[in-house]
Order: sequence, then structure tokens, then C-alpha cells
Amino acid sequence: MNPTRDDAWQLLTEFTKSESLLKHALAVEAAVRGYARKFGEDEEAWGMVALLHDFDYERWPSADDHPFRGSEILKARGYPEWMVRAILSHADYSGVPRESQLEKTLFACDEMAGFVTAASLVRPSKSVLDLEATSVIKRMKDKAFARGVKREDLRAGAELLGLPLDEHIGNVIQSMREQADTLGLRGML
Repeated sequence: MNPTRDDAWQLLTEFTKSESLLKHALAVEAAVRGYARKFGEDEEAWGMVALLHDFDYERWPSADDHPFRGSEILKARGYPEWMVRAILSHADYSGVPRESQLEKTLFACDEMAGFVTAASLVRPSKSVLDLEATSVIKRMKDKAFARGVKREDLRAGAELLGLPLDEHIGNVIQSMREQADTLGLRGML
């Protein structure tokens, strides 16, 4: 099977109804696509992996099931093994080490895209368009802000990519700005 983005979107929306989870998938897709361009990789393929990385989460949120159930579904539907492996690797507890550039990028963008979204929504403008990396770093120091996000995962993602944290944050912000309307992050700008 050579899946298309439309195939991936159909699968995502078959299993995910929550608007916030759909927007998270789109935000991670935007960030991963940005890195695919930067690294000279297949933007469509990388984007599909990002779009599908949590497609099973709404139905099976426990660590016993996610992303394992989704991986079984992807295999059954003929998705390539490298896509399945990349999705498995984004969960620390899966036992699948992050080896490829895609696997490292997916991990680096997953939590960061969520954190950037949260940082955008608390701005007076409610927009990613005027968000800067320094504001995100400041929010990272506030333990009460987006409490569920492990700050060490945000730092580890940048390290996996071999980038300073502020540069990684800036890259994610820039990619998400390109999709601000789709992500609901244009705000009042």
C-alpha cells in the first residue's frame, strides 16, 4: 500500500472525534513537515506519520494499548513497516528505540507542538503568529503551566535533533504559523 494524506486523514478521523486531538495531530504534522523540508526528506510521508501518531489514543489512551493498538491497525491496513515503527518509537515505553531521523523528529515535535499550542492560547492575542521562542522557554520554567508536559521531553527532543532548545522551538513555531488558521491559532491577529 502507498497511503496518501487523504488515507491518513480518513483513518485519523475514523478513530478520533475530539477537536483538540485532531488539532494536536495537525500541529505535529505541521512541525514534522517543516523538519522534512529542512532535512530534504519526503514531506508527505513524514506528515502522514505525524498525523497518525496518536490516532488510536482517544479509544485506547492507556500505556498498555497506545500506540500498540494503532500499530496493529496500521499493519492490518497495509501501512509500511517504517511508518508503524516510527509511530511506536514516539512512546518511551514501547521498547522501540528512536533511530531514524523521522523517529527522532516525531518525538521532538510531539510534545513541543502541544506546548507551543498551549503557550499560544494564553497570549493576549491567542495566536502563534506573535509567539517567540523566549516566551515558550519562560513558560517551560513555570511548573504549573501545561503541567502534564514533561519538560525533560521537550529538552530531549531538541537534543535528539542536535539543536539548541531555542532553535527547535523557533522551528516548531514557524511551521505552526504556516498552518495557524487550520490549527485555530491565528487568534486576534
